[in-house]
Amino acid sequence: MSKAKETFSVSISDAEDILRHYDFLNNDRVQSRPSERDPEVLKRAALIMTLTAWETYVEDRVTEEMSIRLKFLKGSHIGNYIQKKLDEDLRFFHNPNSQKTKHLFENFVDIDVTEHWSWLNYDQEKVRATLNSWISKRGDAVHRSVTDKQSNHLVKRDDMEKCIRFFKDLVEATDQALAD
Repeated sequence: MSKAKETFSVSISDAEDILRHYDFLNNDRVQSRPSERDPEVLKRAALIMTLTAWETYVEDRVTEEMSIRLKFLKGSHIGNYIQKKLDEDLRFFHNPNSQKTKHLFENFVDIDVTEHWSWLNYDQEKVRATLNSWISKRGDAVHRSVTDKQSNHLVKRDDMEKCIRFFKDLVEATDQALAD
């Protein structure tokens, strides 16, 4: 298991904790104040934490892989140049959708990790589309506050469980692709 995957496991548990807090507060709301709106902000926070864990995983995993590959070039002009280029690209690497993730790994690790993104009920295209959809929702959660309290929720409770499961599976598939 990569160190990036270990870090992801810790980070994703934050999103799971937020969902547990949501469940607790929502249950308390239903029992004591049923007319109040559920704590929507916690689902949005769980979404943001989940996608942040994914972004950190991608950055850490490509860095980890490059440190192995540059081991013998460390300190050389070529090694320093490649490391500087990686650091620069990562500084501007945000919202790791399928295309950005594909390019990052292709450019630095010479592998299209998206070709390995398939598992039960998910083929490569569905994984890419689902990832891109969650990235878009994250943008909405971060940049669009809910002002209309009667509007639909950005993400439903059950969808957040699916989201967390999806990213756990995505990290597993990505890590496996790089291990092979």
